[in-house]
Amino acid sequence: MNILDKITLDKRREVALRKNLIPISQLEQSVLFERQTISLAHNLRHSSSGIIAEHKRRSPSKSVINNSLNIQDVAKGYEDAGVCGMSVLTDGKYFGGSLDDLLTARASCRLPLLRKEFIIDEYQLLEAKAYGADVILLIATILSRDEIKQFSEFAKSLHLDVLLEVHNEEELHKSIMPSLDMLGVNNRSLKTFEVSLETSKQLSSIIPEDFVKVSESGISHINAIKALKPYGYQGFLIGENFMKTDNPGASATEFIKGLL
Repeated sequence: MNILDKITLDKRREVALRKNLIPISQLEQSVLFERQTISLAHNLRHSSSGIIAEHKRRSPSKSVINNSLNIQDVAKGYEDAGVCGMSVLTDGKYFGGSLDDLLTARASCRLPLLRKEFIIDEYQLLEAKAYGADVILLIATILSRDEIKQFSEFAKSLHLDVLLEVHNEEELHKSIMPSLDMLGVNNRSLKTFEVSLETSKQLSSIIPEDFVKVSESGISHINAIKALKPYGYQGFLIGENFMKTDNPGASATEFIKGLL
């Protein structure tokens, strides 16, 4: 069992518990449930930087990244930096995040917010909507084609953008469908945790132009973005590079200045 299998197993248990604690009717009564969402895909299509900046306290591959920051300050800093959107890790056990982080970020900025989570149940999409997310992440390697279709279509009914993440050509072919907005290529191997931008380059030609192409992981320098833009990538998810500094917002500001 690899780390993703362990996370998914734990997530199924966690979601089952949450469903017992908080009924769907309670989520639907959230003051945020009826808010008009902001499209990350639209922002990426009309941006010269394409940066999606992440809030991430720790990860299974890197252990603690930064536990000392206030997410309110991070969100405001990213917005001031001019990023296209913000990714918020809501997994607690492996990444140190929570739905409260999403709620705080929503109250602190007007950026489109991606709930970065291991989605295995429609209930999590209702949570995302209730806690102020605009975008959800679906990970192809842990979902069947039918699940991707089910979850992405349900997300669209909630007016949420959908970012589908793949690691290889097989996952990409099983995942392409009209209910997706963005196709993300994760450059990190799930088996070795090694990162290579070649993954994004190799898959770029088989991603239909209908979708916004997003490259994820291993983007720590503006040269990486400059190398990927000719392959049609409009979005770049950056997590650890900003979060490992004392001021992620200032770090993002300098990064974007260098890029433009």
